[in-house]
Amino acid sequence: MTEQEMPRYQCHKKVRALKIGSIEHKPNPDQSGKTGSSSYGAIIHPDDKKYAAFDVSAEYICKHRPMPGGYYVVYEDGYESYSPAEVFESGYSKL
Repeated sequence: MTEQEMPRYQCHKKVRALKIGSIEHKPNPDQSGKTGSSSYGAIIHPDDKKYAAFDVSAEYICKHRPMPGGYYVVYEDGYESYSPAEVFESGYSKL
């Protein structure tokens, strides 16, 4: 990387997001133990109990490594992401 500072950007995107209360990882569906994966998906339980729990894929879990207290984020184009609480709360305001 060069010594010159990288350009700065300000976020102006509109997203949908829920704070994660807990994450229930799904077990290996193969009871024989002959197959393995780093994840089989999970169920995210939002911190705000008025929202239902929902499934996320194994790919989502492996790519984003979500943690309770952080945010499950969906962009306008449908892309699903994760943001740690401090990063999300300092960059977004509820509409």
